Amino acid sequence: MDKPIKNGKEILDDFFNGILNIPDVDKKLASEIKKMYEEGKLTNTNLSNKLTSLREEK
Repeated sequence: MDKPIKNGKEILDDFFNGILNIPDVDKKLASEIKKMYEEGKLTNTNLSNKLTSLREEK
């Protein structure tokens, strides 16, 4: 087991860096979520507001 153990931030960084590559995920939504994460603004309220605004656009 020479592989180092990742901490929580590293795991989240990996997830959000690959979020656009997850099959069947809405690319616009994934992009917005990734942007919020990178800006440190991924909160329940911001996510809920973004989901509402994306639904209203459609």
